[in-house]
Amino acid sequence: MEIWGTQSGVMREALEFGRVKPDQIAAIGITNQRETVVVWDKETGDPVYNAIVWQCRRTSSICDEIKRDPQFVKYIKENTGLVVDAYFSGTKVKWILDNVEGAREKANAGKLLMGTIDTWLIWNLTRGKVHATDYSNASRTMLFNINSLEWDKKILDYLNIPESMLPEVKNSSEVFGVTDSHTLGGAEIPIAGVAGDQHAALFGHCCFEKGMAKNTYGTGCFALMNVGDKPVYSDEGLLTTIAWAENGKPTYALEGSVFIAGAVIQWIRDGLGLVRSAEDSEYYATKIDSTNGVYLVPAFVGLGTPYWDMYARGTIVGITRDTKREHIIRAALEAIAYQAKDVLECMKEDTGLDLAGLRVDGGAVQNNFLMQFQSDILQSEISKPKVNEITGLGAVFLAGLAVGFWKDKQELKSILTTEKVFEPQKDSQAVAHDYRGWKKAVERSKAWAECYS
Repeated sequence: MEIWGTQSGVMREALEFGRVKPDQIAAIGITNQRETVVVWDKETGDPVYNAIVWQCRRTSSICDEIKRDPQFVKYIKENTGLVVDAYFSGTKVKWILDNVEGAREKANAGKLLMGTIDTWLIWNLTRGKVHATDYSNASRTMLFNINSLEWDKKILDYLNIPESMLPEVKNSSEVFGVTDSHTLGGAEIPIAGVAGDQHAALFGHCCFEKGMAKNTYGTGCFALMNVGDKPVYSDEGLLTTIAWAENGKPTYALEGSVFIAGAVIQWIRDGLGLVRSAEDSEYYATKIDSTNGVYLVPAFVGLGTPYWDMYARGTIVGITRDTKREHIIRAALEAIAYQAKDVLECMKEDTGLDLAGLRVDGGAVQNNFLMQFQSDILQSEISKPKVNEITGLGAVFLAGLAVGFWKDKQELKSILTTEKVFEPQKDSQAVAHDYRGWKKAVERSKAWAECYS
């Protein structure tokens, strides 16, 4: 209930701060952490267990069991676009049903519901009148068939998840319902735009054409490329996902998921005490010319795209007696950019398209050292918009289109403006040398936890 409590509180604070009355709001847009999942009692509305977040690896053993059946692994990839990993919602739901006392019995009796955080918020905003999600969030559960656009009965049966638990799937830009009159000052406000955070960011960047890409630097790092109205399946470890859907027609994307990005800066601040604030990391990184051969692989919860190694763990290599705080800090920042390059190189291989610039957002884009290094290592232009909270903007765009606040996507493009463009300043030979070192460091981190499990 804490998630709902904080979000409803923030909504009320925003109204008060902005001196806006509820009946002045045209629509509500929702964007959320996608794979984080909640299971709750249909009658009481109370969760049967805490939300299990996307980073949680407790279902790794369930995934290992699935992987013993290569044909089923293939089926999952071909029909959900995903790899078998603890990252996704499906195995988290199974874990709750298997481990929470009485949950399995209640689920089989049709008394439990599940949903990603968007679904949980919609349920509470409407006081239980609407149990729904959008195509983008559904496509991240490992339970949704992105070809037939329906919940996959074969996967549900395998995981023993009753279909009665699952939400209705709607377009990303559509009126889902209205807020209950007791929720926000008596007003019935349309909930009209819903998308997973990374999908909303792609939409917020106005990446409406095939081949356009964005990278979001948050706790993790997520790159998405619009691949059009037909799914493209990756040979390089990328995920195939539904970016958004309008009028029942999905737009697909390729995605690379990096589990630890901005979180590595939090770690060097809170865990190691090397900096007092995240902003200090840029200062220390620019005090030296290079890491002097030090690489930090932040595989704290395994590695995502393109490695998909649940048992990889964090590694620092190349340390000598000359290594100082600045080298570790710079290596941490560079690791974020290297991981993004891993993903974007895969996208180039899968689509045959060269990267014609990258649109970026998230907290870490305020770090100019990181953005310049990202441009250098990609040998590509990086565009930072004036609006940094582009994920929220994407949800707003989706909601506004649904209720006619804006007439079309062309109008949205005129709203988005660029604050700064970073151009490569490092030669390609130096980049290739540094990237080879990163690849060697990644190999050292792989499968580490298998040795101690």
